[in-house]
Amino acid sequence: MAKKKITRKELLKEQDEFLTLSEKAVKYARGHVKQMEYLGIALGVLVLLFFGGYSYYKYINKKGQETYNKAYEIFKDGFKPDLNLVDINKSGELFKKVIDRYGLSKAARLALPEDAYVKFLDKDYDGAISLYRKFLDKVSGNYRYESLARLALAACYEQKRELATAIVSLKPILSEEGNPFREQALLLLARLYRLNHQEDEKEKVIKEFMETYKDSPFLPMIKAHL
Repeated sequence: MAKKKITRKELLKEQDEFLTLSEKAVKYARGHVKQMEYLGIALGVLVLLFFGGYSYYKYINKKGQETYNKAYEIFKDGFKPDLNLVDINKSGELFKKVIDRYGLSKAARLALPEDAYVKFLDKDYDGAISLYRKFLDKVSGNYRYESLARLALAACYEQKRELATAIVSLKPILSEEGNPFREQALLLLARLYRLNHQEDEKEKVIKEFMETYKDSPFLPMIKAHL
């Protein structure tokens, strides 16, 4: 099909419409000088805020990661060759700094369970529980991290002899058949029921473990509870 040729009249009409719109825009700008100035200032401020916020976030993220790395190295060395609580507590102070001072950094979320574990080793179980619960809120929806946090909470409550609360902490893990931490949760649950003198519940958990995880390396350990 032949392409329709634009006539000179139509072309002039389009140019006239463009010129008319341009003239209207110029007249509007002249008649609203103050408003246009304010709009320009507002846009400039927004741009400055954006780049300022972005630069600040990059700085916080960098400092948070650096502090976390330093804390982790001290924490790791605290286990060689034996547990050195002085170094462990030093790492805890740095993990806390990441959380408090660089809370917007990506490393801050990772520092929560690290600092919680330091408190656990130092027998500050209430402090550890508080941090593990904060971590649990941060990772809501990620069942792997949630499961790890619940296992840690159960261990804290066991140390406090709050066995019923420890048992409740593990229940969400058991509700997910494909959860890779379900095996550990059942193993821990069997011990908690035994310590809490709930023999019938303990027997049910042991039976479920033996039927579900027949090749588990923990099988001899679970049989020892029988």
